[in-house]
Amino acid sequence: MTGIQGSSAPRPPLRVGVLGAGVIATASYGVLPNMTHIADKAQVTAIADTVPGRAQAVAERFGIPRAFGSLTDMLARADIDAVANLTPIPVHAELSLEILASGRHLVTEKPLATTMAGADAIAAAARAAGVLVVCSPPNMIYPSRQEARRLVAAGAVGRVALAKVRASHAGPAAMGWPLDPAWFYQTGSGPLFDIGVYGLDELTGILGPARRVAAFSGITQRQRPVVGGPFDGQVIDVTADDNTVMMLDFGQSRFGLADGTFNMHATRAPRMEVFGREGTLVMHYNTNETGPHPPLELYQAATPGPAGRPGGWAELDLSHLDRAQQHVGRVRRALLIEHLADCLREGREPELSLDRARHVLEIMIKAMESARTGQAVGLETTFAW
Repeated sequence: MTGIQGSSAPRPPLRVGVLGAGVIATASYGVLPNMTHIADKAQVTAIADTVPGRAQAVAERFGIPRAFGSLTDMLARADIDAVANLTPIPVHAELSLEILASGRHLVTEKPLATTMAGADAIAAAARAAGVLVVCSPPNMIYPSRQEARRLVAAGAVGRVALAKVRASHAGPAAMGWPLDPAWFYQTGSGPLFDIGVYGLDELTGILGPARRVAAFSGITQRQRPVVGGPFDGQVIDVTADDNTVMMLDFGQSRFGLADGTFNMHATRAPRMEVFGREGTLVMHYNTNETGPHPPLELYQAATPGPAGRPGGWAELDLSHLDRAQQHVGRVRRALLIEHLADCLREGREPELSLDRARHVLEIMIKAMESARTGQAVGLETTFAW
């Protein structure tokens, strides 16, 4: 299989198998519609799905050479270097382990697993196979997130005191989801694993590893009607917590706030705010980094003395991000596969790393423990920072 050593010789495109032919694979923002933008780096040569006929239909739609009815068949019969695991949350770990056991590189949707045992097994299997694992979400390779981390590390807001991130929405049942959305609300999934993971990924990606977590969590409505889409009117029994708020301790009196709820129908709040002793960094959320606000805004606090700086919003020159921002807007979810291909070509470890994905998973699991016990819970995992 393809190793992680860099080489100056031209490399053929990475041959990728896609597991799961649902929304993340086929939506306009998903993987398959956007692979054309990275055809020189990676190509989808096989797809598998357990729903009868779905893999074949998607293969015909996107010109994928081979379609299979199971992961096992695809791994045994397809010439592929890597697999993108785009399956539902509850089965991520077991399917990722099967992929790694075959010696293929892995791109996995979020979260990495739903238990720490699953995450640890994936880490051990990847080491044993000598392959790379790229973990969703892709946000921390967006140019705005990279620039936000650089600004914070450079002291643009001074000593960080508090960061707040917004990652939630009203849930698939409220947005005309094209497939049955019930599983999002069942035990083993829920908004924390589905969308709360994004905010935690960005908090830790910009501020580093957290040390402990405290949380409140519960179910706001035991039954939810589906609004819009092909399942309009269906009533879902809610068994996973649908409303979670987390407080993170990053050490040295640096704190973070994050949410994971299917109860946010609308908001005008920015994506993230980082408050420091010398200013505030505001990060807005636009996948392609266009919209009514610039990607980042910086407020610098006044400084004392006759020669002190007056407080106010700074003029940030973000023009150096434009080209990369446009690329993000084109490639969308296929960024995950591009990231794997780039890391293999350049012989480097992924920015979207297995260690940080394990850390974020532990935060979510320990948040639920905190909500049950009413106590802050310490975190054991970390990642290079």
